[in-house]
Parts: sequence; structure tokens; C-alpha cells
Amino acid sequence: MPDTAPPAVVLLDIEGTIAPISFVHEVLFPYARTRLGGFLARHADEPDIVAALAELDQITPGAPPLETLLALMDRDAKLAPLKHIQGRIWAQGFAAGALTSDFYPDVLPTLQAWHAAGTTIAIYSSGSEQAQRLLFRHSIAGDRESLISAFFDTRIGPKREAASYAAIARSLAVPPGAVLFLSDVEAELTAAAAAGLAVCQLVRPADGTIAGTTHPHAAELTSVARQFGLSQPE
Repeated sequence: MPDTAPPAVVLLDIEGTIAPISFVHEVLFPYARTRLGGFLARHADEPDIVAALAELDQITPGAPPLETLLALMDRDAKLAPLKHIQGRIWAQGFAAGALTSDFYPDVLPTLQAWHAAGTTIAIYSSGSEQAQRLLFRHSIAGDRESLISAFFDTRIGPKREAASYAAIARSLAVPPGAVLFLSDVEAELTAAAAAGLAVCQLVRPADGTIAGTTHPHAAELTSVARQFGLSQPE
């Protein structure tokens, strides 16, 4: 047990932290890519897609939107218009039953234990808020969105800048030191720690994550719970 009080808030990354990287790169990304052209043909006149495409045109003026989006996908760009369009495509897939989210086995039971104990759980991912919500609504265990009190994407700021984590703490109305941030990416943890958050690296063997030497680390959320005095699944 730690000497200090358990965190009031646990802030979680998704990819490589609570969901396998393979699910994102081998299931979600290809699903969106193969349907992108048809989606644009059907939905290009809808207000949110018009706005996303206008933002894309500022990045590559005059280039065909499909070409730009595919190029951004190729380099896994963390840009809001791409993430929004991907999220819209995934929403259709989840609604049709073609997609079901994949979390690590320790994740949902541990989040349920934390939620039941009164710990606030929030998500901070480069994926859009819409996409984050979809993952929790369509888990293999059913709709688990109610476990999450707040969702943050890169509209609040880049994940490798301390100011983003300070803004999240302000949004949650808690001191930065009351927040524990969990991620597999050491640079994100360093940024969060610079903002005053407690941090822990998730080192998932299936994802090939290499443990850093700067921050605490754990292989599963149950281990995080033991290290930081949080509730554990029965």
C-alpha cells in the first residue's frame, strides 16, 4: 500500500494500455480504410463531414480528400478531421454488429471495482471522443460506458504536452496530484508528471512495450491497484 491516499481520479490511455494495439491497427484501422471511399460518397454533404473536409483542405489544399485521408492513415496521423471520419465509420460498424471492442481481460473487472469504490475514471486518447465512447458501449461484456465519467481527446491538447494534463485536471475540478495517469508511452507519462499528475506505465507483453526507467510500471490494472491503493476485483 502506498503512503499517500489513493488517487481520486484515474485517467487512462486506450491503445496499448487497456486495449491491445493489434485491435486498433489490425481491426479498426483496416475497417475504416476499406470503407472510406464509400463513406465519403454517401456522407460528404453532411455538416460535420463538410467541416472535417474543409479542415483537411487547409492541410493539403486542392488535394482529393480520399487521397489525403489515406495518406494520413498511412502515417497514423493524430488529426481531428481524420479521427472524426474514422469514428463515424466505426460507429456504423459497431451499430451493425460487425465490430466488438477488445479490452485486455483485466480491464473491465478492475474498472468496475474502481467505479464501485467511488474512484472517478476518465479517458484521454488520440482517438475521438466519439470513438472512445463506442469502444465502451460495444464491449464483449455489453455497454460499459457508464463506468467512465469523462472522455478527452486531443482537442484539449497534444498528449505529449504538460499543459494538456493540467487542462484535464482543471476540467475535472481536482488538483493535478489527485489524478493518476496510465499509459504505455513514456513521453506521455513524462508530460503528465510535469503537470503534477501521478503516473504509471502499462507494460503489456502482448504489445511489446518496453518498460522505461523513469516512472513506475505495471503489467495489468490489478497491479496498478495494488501499487496505488485502489480497489481490486473480487
